[in-house]
Amino acid sequence: MSEQNAVLFANGAFYAAFAGRDVDAMEKVWAKDKTVSCTHPGWQPLVGRSEVMASWRSILTGPGAPRITCRAERAVVYGDMAIVTCIEQISDDKGRAEFLTATNVFMRTGSIWAMVHHQAGPVNLDPQSLEEEEKPAVN
Repeated sequence: MSEQNAVLFANGAFYAAFAGRDVDAMEKVWAKDKTVSCTHPGWQPLVGRSEVMASWRSILTGPGAPRITCRAERAVVYGDMAIVTCIEQISDDKGRAEFLTATNVFMRTGSIWAMVHHQAGPVNLDPQSLEEEEKPAVN
């Protein structure tokens, strides 16, 4: 597996934990031996594993935990660090969707890519641009 694909796999694990409201899986995605940080939309920056994990426990176990899908992800690897940018699609019970842009930073710890930073915020996006991007190219 290429390093880029390994990073995208780690990013997928983050969104699977988020979508599944799985606190234990979320704990495993984040680095244990590095200083981590997170900025949720509208929140002050959180720094430190205990503060970041407390925020995720609150979000994932709360009654309003969002339904989320990661789209248009792109990974760039810089040695032992990688940055993934993507679009988060947040859906409600009525089929309405809101889009956020996210940046996820990973560090290689041994053979594993672990998250060290997540930040998401509002984006002005035409949802059809995502549909066009996901269609296979025709030659």
